[in-house]
Amino acid sequence: MATQKLYAGAKLRETRTGLGLTQKLFAEKLGVSLPYLNQMENNNRPVSSTVLLALAQEFGFDVTQLSTGEAERLVSDMREALADPVFGETPPPLADLRLAASNAPALARAFLELHRHYRQTHERLASLDEALGREGSSLQPSPWEEVRDFFHYCDNYIDAVDHAAEHIANQIDGELESGARRLLSRKGLAVQYSDSADLRHFNPQSGVLTLSTRAAAPTRRFQLLVQLGLVTQNDLLEATLDLARFQTDEARAIAKLGLANYFAGAVLLPYRAFQAAAAETRHDLERLADRFGASIEQVAHRLSTLQRPGAKGIPFFFVRVDQAGTITKRHSATRLQFARYGGACPLWNVHQAFETPGRFLRQLAETPDGVRYLCLARDVSKSGGSWGAPTRRYAIGLGCEVRHAPALVYGDGLDLSQGFEPIGISCRICERSACHQRSVPPLERKLSVDPGLRGVLPYEVDTG
Repeated sequence: MATQKLYAGAKLRETRTGLGLTQKLFAEKLGVSLPYLNQMENNNRPVSSTVLLALAQEFGFDVTQLSTGEAERLVSDMREALADPVFGETPPPLADLRLAASNAPALARAFLELHRHYRQTHERLASLDEALGREGSSLQPSPWEEVRDFFHYCDNYIDAVDHAAEHIANQIDGELESGARRLLSRKGLAVQYSDSADLRHFNPQSGVLTLSTRAAAPTRRFQLLVQLGLVTQNDLLEATLDLARFQTDEARAIAKLGLANYFAGAVLLPYRAFQAAAAETRHDLERLADRFGASIEQVAHRLSTLQRPGAKGIPFFFVRVDQAGTITKRHSATRLQFARYGGACPLWNVHQAFETPGRFLRQLAETPDGVRYLCLARDVSKSGGSWGAPTRRYAIGLGCEVRHAPALVYGDGLDLSQGFEPIGISCRICERSACHQRSVPPLERKLSVDPGLRGVLPYEVDTG
């Protein structure tokens, strides 16, 4: 398989301007001609290995920051948006989308924002009976989607919050619950436990935090750390929210809780200690969960966030789905991007996890772009904690490119040269023409329908 060329003009230009260098001086330090640098910055040429080496040697630059992670996310999101029938049957070629994502990422994000507004307007008109009589109602982006996109384009790694959490973890020094209670007590707050249906309840008047004894121990510890983050890191969280510039108070409130959750996970699983343990155990989720007193889901989620500049872990994707196949959490440091709307590919093993509770499922999978992955899936059902309380059923998926499989215990015994199952992202944009699980036709391809022929699908997809 040919190596993918690295086009990172916008990032290269951003690096140069951040250093305060002219194109001529920057070209001299990189050992290339001025026209060559200009071509790279305009994505007319890929970034060469010579330039990558010079960036590292001359400026101590982490060259992994030039990776096309954000550009690939934008391309994936634009392809899905352009699959909307409103754009017709001939969307722009993939090369044009990649050019826009690399050269004009702000324009690409503006396009996605415009499409999101369009979708919300369309959905509002479709349920006009709910909108009638609302004087002064104005179109607002979905707070949930706005926050989701914030974490999505941050690689689900918030550097300042992560470092603050690691500092707190070092202060606590392994005594997680007692240490967190001690830090809260310094703020005049007390912690108590109660047989309550609410996982966590904080009364600011009395200064009492109540945690539910019905919750599993990892969940109680996590909720304790969430409150610790809200109390001790409020200024940092607010400053981060200011930089994000959310459009609504609701989005800001959701994001603040998301940042507090991020802080809690980073204290429970501090970056460097967790990264070292992950390498030592070869990313054995059960051993890591036992070592850090965390849940399988918390460990899997944390693995997908190890993207600290200069100290990155294996790039993982992480996803959680419900029984209907709806994606409820999604993070990816890999080239695999999940559908923004709807569910996950039905051929993916994450859906089978509900059938085999308590077991890890392994799958070798290949996406339409030819990238191959080692995928894990497991159910993570959550009991309500009492008789009659509903059980919340989810499944999680975790995976990485197959080239990293030797570093995972889950790669042992697998033939990594064959047996890869074809999976996609979303049926609307999937290029596979003969998928037996296809729910809707691909909008980027023409269809032919023969009334006298019925194959696996009631139509044929033009592969030309």
